[in-house]
Amino acid sequence: MNPQTGKPMLGKPMPGKLAPGKPTSGQPARGQPMPGLTFVAVPIGAARDITLHALDVLREADVLAAEDTRSLRRLMDIHGIPLGDRPLISYHDHNGDRARPRLMAAMAEGQSVAYASEAGTPLIADPGYDLARSAREAGYNVTTAPGASAVITALSLAGLPTDRFLFAGFLPNQSKARRDALRELGAVQATLVFYESPKRLAKMLSDAARELGEDRLAAVCRELTKKFEEVLRAPLGDLAREIEGRTVKGEVVVVIDRGNAKEISEKFVIDALRSELDDGASLRDAAAQVARDTGWARRDVYQLGLGLDRD
Repeated sequence: MNPQTGKPMLGKPMPGKLAPGKPTSGQPARGQPMPGLTFVAVPIGAARDITLHALDVLREADVLAAEDTRSLRRLMDIHGIPLGDRPLISYHDHNGDRARPRLMAAMAEGQSVAYASEAGTPLIADPGYDLARSAREAGYNVTTAPGASAVITALSLAGLPTDRFLFAGFLPNQSKARRDALRELGAVQATLVFYESPKRLAKMLSDAARELGEDRLAAVCRELTKKFEEVLRAPLGDLAREIEGRTVKGEVVVVIDRGNAKEISEKFVIDALRSELDDGASLRDAAAQVARDTGWARRDVYQLGLGLDRD
C-alpha cells in the first residue's frame, strides 16, 4: 500500500503473498506432475473426453506406464503429445510383479510416473491397486488426474436412483457363483452397477431376473460415448428376453434398481441376521447392519433377533 496515495502498489508482491504464476516451494511448475505416481483417467470412448490436467501429465511426466501401451500411444498421437525418449512401460495384471520394480525405481530417483489403464479410471475394475499400495508404503506421493469412468457415465444415463449406489465390478463366470453373488447383493438398498462381458450378458440378465425379480428395473448401457451408444431400460425379465439370442458387441455396464424393502422376506432378514451373529456381531450391531442393508426398520429386525435360537 502506498502510504501517500492509499492505493495498492504494483510490482513486487507484498510480504507473505505469493507472486502470481510462481509455484510454491517444493511444488513443480504448472503442468509438471509431482515426483511420485499419478493415475491418469483416459476416455472410455471419444478421444476428446480427456481433461487438460491429464494431457499436461501425459506431456510432462518423466516415465509413462499403461495397461495397453498401444492405446496410450494412439491417444497421445491424437492429442499431439510426443513420447520422445521417455520410457513407456507395459503394466497390467499379468506382469505387475515384474514391471512394478522398474516403476518404483523411477520414483526412488525422484521421477514422476504417470499410469493409465486402457480406458477410464485406473483401479476401477482395472489394474493399479498393487502399484498404488507399493508407492504409498514407500512414502512416495500418489495422486490422480481424474476423468472419465464408465460407472459414473452409466449411472448418469440409466434413469435410476443415484443417491446411493454400489459398484460390484464383474460377477463370477460360473452361473451358480453368479446367482449366489446376486442373491447376496439383492437386499442392498442401493442401485447396483456391474461390468459385464457381452458374451455373458444374456446369462447374467437371466440370473439377475431369477434372483432379484423379473419386475426389478434395470438398464443395459453399451458402447458409452461411442458412435453406437445404446441404453436399454426395462424390467430385468424384459431385458433378459430382449438380449437372449441377440449378438451383443462392445463394453457393457448393467445398472439395477435397488430392491423394495417391503419385498424383502422375513426369512431373508433372519438369514442375514444369523450371518452377522455367526461372524461375532452383537445383536444390536447385527440388527443395525441388516436394517441398513435391507431397508427394514431396525426395531423390527431387533425383535426378530430376540426370537432367534442362538445356541
